[in-house]
Amino acid sequence: MRSSAVSLALGYTALGITALVLFAAPLWYAWQVTIREGRVEILQADAQRLTDVFRREGAVGLKSFIDVRVGMQIAGERILLLTDASMLPLAGNLSKWPTTVPISPGNYSIQVEVGNHGAQPALVHVAKLGDDNLLVGRYNTIFAPLQSRFWYGLTAAIAVLSIAGLLVGLITRRALMSRINSIQQTVSAIVHGDLKHRLPTHLNDDELNTLARTINGMLEQIELLVHGVRNVSNSIAHDLRTPLAELRSRLEELALIRPPPEQTYAEIDGAVADVDRVIRIFDALLRLAEIDAGMRRSGFVALDIADLVANAVEFYAPAAELRNINLVFRAQGAVSASGDPVLLAQALSNLIDNALKYAPANGRIELAVLRRGEATAEVSVADNGPGIADSEKSKVVERFYRGDASRGTPGVGLGLSLVQAVAKLHGGSLSLSNQNPGLRVAFVIPLDAPSATALTTP
Repeated sequence: MRSSAVSLALGYTALGITALVLFAAPLWYAWQVTIREGRVEILQADAQRLTDVFRREGAVGLKSFIDVRVGMQIAGERILLLTDASMLPLAGNLSKWPTTVPISPGNYSIQVEVGNHGAQPALVHVAKLGDDNLLVGRYNTIFAPLQSRFWYGLTAAIAVLSIAGLLVGLITRRALMSRINSIQQTVSAIVHGDLKHRLPTHLNDDELNTLARTINGMLEQIELLVHGVRNVSNSIAHDLRTPLAELRSRLEELALIRPPPEQTYAEIDGAVADVDRVIRIFDALLRLAEIDAGMRRSGFVALDIADLVANAVEFYAPAAELRNINLVFRAQGAVSASGDPVLLAQALSNLIDNALKYAPANGRIELAVLRRGEATAEVSVADNGPGIADSEKSKVVERFYRGDASRGTPGVGLGLSLVQAVAKLHGGSLSLSNQNPGLRVAFVIPLDAPSATALTTP
């Protein structure tokens, strides 16, 4: 199996070798240039020394001087040759003038035969001494050991870097595979239905640890959603069972006893009410599903929140008057925002319905639209009913949850869930607070909702 850790390590090794070669190339060039310049200076110094001898003692003296130097030097150390105008050798250790070297003064690189060792590279300098010609040179083989050491060192460095890269890749692969195996075991357990498993994390804050924490957060959210779906399914089954059982009982009773028309019509009206209750449950669930999927954002338009709340208060004023409840509305003028007027009206209706259910006779319900700075607005509904216990405030927004105070009252436990979903859709939040007595429910929405500005048209 191909390992990404080994591949990555080999890739870094290749990159390191390339960098090493690129670093060695200019060093090699500088070495060659420096050595050549040094050799040229040495040859020019040798030629100048011989030229000085020629000026003091003439050609005969120079010939004797060269013969002495050739006899004293180590074989292959220098190249010395003095010829007359016809290129006939007068002194030196070459039998003839090299054919590849012109007579004109200058520096030349040539191949020179050295005994039985074949041709060897050399650098020579040519000078004119009157009618005579002087050739001074040195073999390049003196620097061959240094060049060999340079290449040996570069090769050894590449070998060490390659071996180290391979070892690091294998060690990294072993460490990664150990952690990946533990991740595979956890994922396998989750796939088989055990959602409580979490990926192992370590104290060190490396990339895998960060990824494991992120995935653990996702798993926690998935577990909450799965439990939520399971609870919602159980709640739907429970809440549908009652009206369907009542509907079946009514129809069965009608079929068995066949009562007179008046009683039959009354039972039919009760059956219709049971069906309506089931339809309301499904309508609420469909609205919540649309909100969760973001499908209702296409309905965002510019609106006046204060005017929307005022219309809701006007609509519910007769119902409040029948129960002698004082329905009050206050606002700080027009509050312009972007939103879905249908969903906002539905959320307000749910809040006012709840307040009318729990507010006592001759009670008070107050709706308010207030600005919270320049960026947000708050819509609140407050009553003087029994309120909600602090322990239940986080639960009443769950779907199908009904607290102790709501037992015996009509409803399916989706009202506040819908209000919270609408608030989130508009980029806001929902809060509940006790008034002692009573409950105040408020949701805050931004005046310039980020999702609304881009989705004002379907």
